Amino acid sequence: MYKNYIKRLFDFILALFGFVVLLPVFIIVTIGLFFANQGKPFFFQIRPGLNEQLFKIIKFKTMNDKKDEKGNLLPDADRLTAIGAFVRKTSLDEIPQLLNVIKGDMSLIGPRPLLPQYLPLYNDFQKRRHKVRPGITGWAQVNGRNAISWNQKFEFDVWYVENFSFLLDIKVLVLTIKKVFVREGIAQEGQATAEAFKGNN
Repeated sequence: MYKNYIKRLFDFILALFGFVVLLPVFIIVTIGLFFANQGKPFFFQIRPGLNEQLFKIIKFKTMNDKKDEKGNLLPDADRLTAIGAFVRKTSLDEIPQLLNVIKGDMSLIGPRPLLPQYLPLYNDFQKRRHKVRPGITGWAQVNGRNAISWNQKFEFDVWYVENFSFLLDIKVLVLTIKKVFVREGIAQEGQATAEAFKGNN
């Protein structure tokens, strides 16, 4: 069986190696977003992790903070900067999460960490996605990412939780690299970002 401590060691070594290799890209993107977002290249957000424990995820900030005349943030499509769109399409916005993996908040492979306000909306089946550490990429991401429905994502997430192994993680990594180059399923059709989860009505 693929023991958790072996997975953790695998995550740490690969995340550290990956961050060192991608450090020049990390620096270039940071500088570009610094100027595009008025000095704010990163954003931090609370997400639920293993056993629904909250942690602070770090990502590149791909949208600016422009607001309308009433002080409300503009729609995502209006705030997505040119460099931010490029960073999303190439999945470079995931690079800072390697730091979360190194810290132990996340895994390389696992269900994506979603918003904490979704927690009360999950049914018992969907809650099982939190039995493992959340991942930078996962089974749902290589099987449709944001182009599939929420229910499909959760089915893929729970299937991974019940079947994860070293070989499955390697398969997901290989498929993720392929998806990055093909740029499939980045957003749902007609939307700049993924549609919010509203529960099972």
